[in-house]
Amino acid sequence: MKILIIEDEKMLALLMKKGLEENSFTVDISHDGEEGMYLAETYPYDAVLLDLMLPKIDGLDILQSLRNRSIDVPVLIITARGEVAERIKGLEIGADDYIAKPFEFGELLARLRSVIRRSKGKSSPMVLVDDLAIDTGARTVERAGQEITLSAREFDLLEYLALHCGKVISRTELIDHIYPTDSEWDSNVIDVFVNHLRNKIDKGFARPLIHTRRGAGYMLKGE
Repeated sequence: MKILIIEDEKMLALLMKKGLEENSFTVDISHDGEEGMYLAETYPYDAVLLDLMLPKIDGLDILQSLRNRSIDVPVLIITARGEVAERIKGLEIGADDYIAKPFEFGELLARLRSVIRRSKGKSSPMVLVDDLAIDTGARTVERAGQEITLSAREFDLLEYLALHCGKVISRTELIDHIYPTDSEWDSNVIDVFVNHLRNKIDKGFARPLIHTRRGAGYMLKGE
């Protein structure tokens, strides 16, 4: 999952980035509202962590712009404890949740995962596709009761396909969601990871769950 942090407190932003990356998120950071709004409106993210008090453009204006453009990326507002009115206004504009500073990282992580799941229509961290069980919280995978060990990047790819089960996802979209915006990558990297996943998820089972749509992308789908 790919997250955008828009936070002008650089140390806090770096601490959040470090914690999220340790929990297998891909993270971009912006320290001002102007750049943050550009990134949020230009690139696909699975969620945005948005501070309200920002230089150049404040957080509420960014949120309003996103919703006016029908960009429905989940937004978790980060506020100071005294910003109750702004917090309420943010929720009315279309924020998905909020967390008040100072906060425990564990609470931030839980709230973030929750808003992402809800945005994909999943209320539980467990995603079931046929006989494949994916625990997005514990980052474990089983098929027909058999534990499957995946690398971090393989799990990221499978998780994204699972949260969009039944939909064809292009290679570009997969890359956009599992790599930082400014990173360099080989054009065949997604094909390599999908082949690895097929060997672990489908090999030895009667029904394939990972499907290729030539010229379009990949899809995870059960019967």
